[in-house]
Amino acid sequence: PKPGPGGNPLASSQMLVIVPPHPLVQHWIAVARNKYSPSALFRNALSELGRILIYEAVREWLPIVEAQIETPLALADVQIVDAEKPIKVVPILRAGLVLLENAQTVLPSSETYHLGLVRDEKTLLPTEYLNKLPDSFSPDDKILVADPMLATGGTLAHALDLIVERGAKPENIRVICALASPPGLSKISDKFPGLRVYAGIIDPELNDLGFIIPGVGDAGDRSFGT
Repeated sequence: PKPGPGGNPLASSQMLVIVPPHPLVQHWIAVARNKYSPSALFRNALSELGRILIYEAVREWLPIVEAQIETPLALADVQIVDAEKPIKVVPILRAGLVLLENAQTVLPSSETYHLGLVRDEKTLLPTEYLNKLPDSFSPDDKILVADPMLATGGTLAHALDLIVERGAKPENIRVICALASPPGLSKISDKFPGLRVYAGIIDPELNDLGFIIPGVGDAGDRSFGT
């Protein structure tokens, strides 16, 4: 994929990577990067990043219905989001919860399915410890996945496999992540054509332990202080 600040679809068979060109994105990335940011401040930075990324990711997804309401002065024709078509939200625990803390302020209607994955520090392979995904998804379901650190791509690929094998279409899945890396993006692109990834920033490399460099360190540990 060619990371960049684009927003227009290129092709349904190509994964798109979108980095919103917003000053607040850069600000909260800087706060998260700072090793002296205490846990509460780091967590707030991720949640604010999540709010912006969710806003960008769902802008074409929210179905609108026409209505009429009464203002203090007159009747007004309005458009409101159809609450009968909730977006399916999948946070990858632990830090995925933080990225979605402000989701309810952005999404008028959503359903949340928690997915707990932990990466083995030696093999870098994910292990599943919690799976609250439904038995099946409709091909038309819009699914928003939150994975703060798209590093090797192994954890996200595992999560997407679980979602797709339940009936979801990659082109109806969008991923938000605070940071991404080229190796992780390449891994996901090869497996899930049509997917869209919304990232705060794309860092250049991974170290031998699979951490994004310069990165922010361990997002889960820094978010929860453990």
